[in-house]
Amino acid sequence: MILRNTIAGQVLLLLLYARHTFFSSAKTVASEQLSMALPEPRAYLPDAQNLDFVYHDHEELTRFLRATSARYPNLTALYSIGKSIQGRDLWVMVVSSSPYEHMVGKPDVKYVGNIHGNEPVGREMLLHLIQYFVSSYNTDQYVKWLLDNTRIHILPTMNPDGYAVSKEGTCDGGQGRYNARGFDLNRNFPDYFKQNNKRGQPETDAVKDWISKIQFVLSGSLHGGALVASYPYDNTPNSRICRSSALCAMFQTYSAAPSLTPDDDVFKHLSLVYARNHAKMSRGVACKSATPAFENGITNGAAWYPLTGGMQDYNYVWYGCMEITLEISCCKFPPAYELKKYWEDNQLSLIKFLAEAHRGVQGFVFDPAGMPIERASIKIKGRDVGFQTTKYGEFWRILLPGYYKAEVFAEGYAPREVEFVIVEQHPTLLNVTLQASKRVEGVGAGGPSYYRPMQAPQHYRPGGPPPYAAAASTENGIFSTISNGLNSLYSNIFG
Repeated sequence: MILRNTIAGQVLLLLLYARHTFFSSAKTVASEQLSMALPEPRAYLPDAQNLDFVYHDHEELTRFLRATSARYPNLTALYSIGKSIQGRDLWVMVVSSSPYEHMVGKPDVKYVGNIHGNEPVGREMLLHLIQYFVSSYNTDQYVKWLLDNTRIHILPTMNPDGYAVSKEGTCDGGQGRYNARGFDLNRNFPDYFKQNNKRGQPETDAVKDWISKIQFVLSGSLHGGALVASYPYDNTPNSRICRSSALCAMFQTYSAAPSLTPDDDVFKHLSLVYARNHAKMSRGVACKSATPAFENGITNGAAWYPLTGGMQDYNYVWYGCMEITLEISCCKFPPAYELKKYWEDNQLSLIKFLAEAHRGVQGFVFDPAGMPIERASIKIKGRDVGFQTTKYGEFWRILLPGYYKAEVFAEGYAPREVEFVIVEQHPTLLNVTLQASKRVEGVGAGGPSYYRPMQAPQHYRPGGPPPYAAAASTENGIFSTISNGLNSLYSNIFG
């Protein structure tokens, strides 16, 4: 009261008020500047129409997939192919106008993300791809055509356990790369060139079982740590040069020689489709000064660095599925506020790549009564990796324009060779009828027997050792350990 009634007191009160106002205003400005510098607060709504650009943990990912499936029951179907070591579901979302069952003549394609747990950009891109497909079906004619004519299977995360221990903002290193038992899942598949003695993991076993049941035509595996589309082979037959010396094998492994498939022209084309539709990839700019630059944004896997037990080689060699590896971020686990830009960079590529399943030849293999022949083996002459028909007798093969011959085999039927032409605009429709084996009378002491056609060649199938892999036995000792260590170090740096 005394202060209020004196001039000095009033002056003091004015000074105190001014001081309070100044610091309050300064605090408000500082708070506003801080809020402007930081990303928007997270507001995740699992049933919201728009998916936010943040990293989603496994529970949030599961809620989003379930909510999307409930919201769009005519375009999506959700299923699990198995569980991780720590019990997390390996969810797959089918996006198609016929999501719950295979429609005859409609190819199956797939994307797999997050095989390395600390490379989650692909995981988020696949969630946004699902969201874009279902929300654009009625407004985007290209998306409508794609979903009407294709069944798209999307596995956003193959390694949810590794993701759970990864850290946002970590661009390099191996924390979270492996599964809960410390295995690199992209080194855990059977290999054509070298025996892979690594114990099979639940995640890779689930994927192997998955692709054995569905005849996938085309596939992409999303990674991080570089900016490039990499195509098979990932491994190399270095046993041709180094048959016994582990030291020789080690230096040959890191000589970065290309290892080309019989379908090298197709794999280069598929890689270029992704790279050229990407905002930056086709420029071939190196992520860092110490890392390689890739011409046109593509590379042969073994030419970059060889690896044993990779998923893309397994898809191709064992099942004829054309898979490439898509490295889509220089930083393995970039900050979440960059995700929107990654989506803008990759959206068109992700869509256009899948449409390539409709390039080449497709058709059916029938018996003389017009019934489909399941598991008929087909090989394009000059391309030794074969493929098989579905239970409906369907087949697909991505090929570039040109003149081809197909060799068709089936148990109990005479083999047949068919000529056809591929054009740029439309897939070639090719139906093949196989005749039953001819009967040969009076052969053998047991009475009549039947001519059995020559068995379909294995075409790099895993039934026996590959033609030049006998000498590629697993090397033991210190040099093998050094080689494996270098491979692991290179993988952790570059993806």
